This record gives sequence, C-alpha cells and structure tokens, in this order.
Amino acid sequence: MPKGFYALIFSQFVSALADNALLLLAIALLQWQGYAPFWIPLLKLIFTLSYVVFGPWVGAIADTWPKHKILMQANTLKGVACLGLLAGVNPIAAYALTGLGAAVYSPAKYGWITEMVDPDKLLKANAWMEVTTVCAALFGVMMGGWLVSESWLHLSGVRQFTHVLPVDTALPVSLLVVCSMYGMSAFFTHFVPPSNKHYAKTLWTVPTVWQHFCQDHAKLWRDPLGFISLSVTTLFWGVSACMQLLVLAWAQTMLQLNLSQAAYLQASTAIGVMMGAMTAGRWVKLQQATAVLGVGVAMGLVLPLMVWITQWPTALGLTLVMGGFGGFLVVPMNALLQSRGAQLLSAGRSISVQNTCENSSILLMLGLYSFLTFIGCSLSVVVIGMAICVAVGMALLTFQSSKYTANANLSGA
Repeated sequence: MPKGFYALIFSQFVSALADNALLLLAIALLQWQGYAPFWIPLLKLIFTLSYVVFGPWVGAIADTWPKHKILMQANTLKGVACLGLLAGVNPIAAYALTGLGAAVYSPAKYGWITEMVDPDKLLKANAWMEVTTVCAALFGVMMGGWLVSESWLHLSGVRQFTHVLPVDTALPVSLLVVCSMYGMSAFFTHFVPPSNKHYAKTLWTVPTVWQHFCQDHAKLWRDPLGFISLSVTTLFWGVSACMQLLVLAWAQTMLQLNLSQAAYLQASTAIGVMMGAMTAGRWVKLQQATAVLGVGVAMGLVLPLMVWITQWPTALGLTLVMGGFGGFLVVPMNALLQSRGAQLLSAGRSISVQNTCENSSILLMLGLYSFLTFIGCSLSVVVIGMAICVAVGMALLTFQSSKYTANANLSGA
C-alpha cells in the first residue's frame, strides 16, 4: 500500500466513528429540547440528502484542490457542527452541516485511493475501507449511546466540567469529545501525502457544473462495466438501508425480541459484511470483479427465509450469511467502479456520481418502505417483494455481464 494509506484509513475511521456518535447526541438534544418524535428521522434524511444535493460540486472540489487538504477541511466543517450544537444551534441544521462535511469528505478519500493505489491492490484497499466503515458504524452507535447514558453524564468529572461551560445545552462534554475526534481525524490527514494528480480547471458557474455532472452520469451509465458496477452498488445500498429497518421489525414481530436485543441481529449483519469484505479483498482480483454477481442472486434467494425463521439463533446465522454475501459483493463492485470511473472521468467526479446514485437509491427505497408500511403491507410481503427485486435485478445484471464478456472475447479474438 502507498505511503499514507493507513493514516487515511485511521482518519476516516475516526471521522465516521464521530459521525455515528454525533447522530445519537443530536437525537438526545432534540428530545431534551422537546421536539416532536417525527423530527428524529429528519436527521438521517438531511444527512443523506447532502450527498445528493451537493453531488455536482463535491466531485469537482475533490479534483480541484489537494485531496488531503479537503479531508482536513471536511473534518473542520464537522467540528464546526459540534460547536454549533454547543452554542445552541438547531440540531437539524447542525447535523445538516455534518452531512455536507461527509459529502465533501467521501470523493476526496476514495479519489485519493483511486489515484495512489495500484490497480491490482485497489480491491484490497476497498476491503479495508468497507471494514473500517462498518466498524465505525457499530462502535460509533455504541459510543454515542454511552455518551448520552446516565452513567456517563453522572460521572463526577463530567458534571464538574459541565458546570464550568458557559452554555445552555445538554451534553456539552459529550459534544466536546466528539469534536476532539474530528480534530484527531484532521490531524492524521497531515500524514496523507498529496497524489500530485492534476485535472483541468473547473468553471464554477451553476449551469456549467450541472452540465458536466449530467455528462458524467451519462458517460458512466453508458459504459458496460460502469453500468454493471454502478447498478449493483446503487441497488445494494438502497436495499441495505431498508434491511436495517426490516431486521428490527422482523426481530420484534416474528422473533419476539425487544429493541435492544434486535440490535444484536444488526451487529451480526455487520460482522458478516466485514467477513465478506475481507474475503473478497483477499481472494478476488479486479479483473474478476464481475464474477461475484452470482452472489447477489444468491442473496435475493436467501432473503425470503426471514419469513419462516422464528428462532433467534437461526436468525443470527441468517443475518451473518446475508451480511457476508453483501460484503463479498460490494467490495469488488466498488473497486471496479472506481477503476472504471477514473479511466472515463476522474477520481473525484466518478465518486460524486456514485455517491449521488447510491444515496438517491437510499432515499427512494426508504420512501417506498415507509409507504408500504403506511398502507399496511405485512412484513412478509415487503420481504418477499424486496427479495424478488434483488434476485431478478442481479440475475439481469449477471446476464448483461456475461453478454459483455462474450462480446469482448469475440472482439479480442
């Protein structure tokens, strides 16, 4: 791996850890300030929406300025959001600023990896990124839960320091802890060297940026390998967002578990994702990335088993397998998309297109899931419908991939 790679991995882990912890703190602040419960989902919505709204600009930003400096500035934005919460800024507005920081951060980190890592090691690099992202999500929620817990808030040192701070808000020490983590992440970007990759200057007028962004979308979607990899990652992240909610509902309605016990199933899924990602990073080559598409079909075929499982030990096994399939599928597709995107566009612009598509899929799928729940669709209907979409979609993409490979072989012959 190139110099600075592990510094980047650690930096993004700490930053993502703080993002997930800050979500819990923002939720606690909304509750403490007496907001209605429907405000809470808006936190995650506004965070995800940042990737879509600012998509046309963040890719161009990542290609215009040194990526290691952008990483530092993105963490600064997130730190300002923490300080805003300390100053009493509306939690929705403050977390929206965190989302903007994350949207800026993503194409810079993935772009640096695409530019600096050798193509034959790109899949391994993505495995590292996926594993640390999942770990950050797991431990970040746990850390956020601890930082809003009574046991933490009633520690003598925390209570004494709270009285010293001249702020009229809850959880000031917890917010300072998260803010310091963003500072730590920014510090480690000092050890990430510049890639010294230069692109043509961008004209920053809105029509020009939007026109280039639409052209980038068209170019990546029309490319056979770009179409396959972008379709898979877009479908995967949309379905994954729904699966987080489905697993919780499944655990409570069919396995008779409470909410805290249901979280163990999500942890099992995350462990499966990490195992699948590490396996893919170890054994799959970039040139063989499309060979894993059959795993996506298998994931769709296994998903309906949720309907018939009523015992939690079996459920743990199923979520572990599902997570393993997901990690094994998405890591090669990410690597293929980054490699192809860098060839067709640029590192930052291709990641911007990917982020916009994936997060639009998340918003669409969550909206569809909410609508189906609103009209009273049973959990079984939702699960089977999602399984059909995954299995059929992945089967079509597998067929498309085999057709492209056959044509490529004939052309080469």
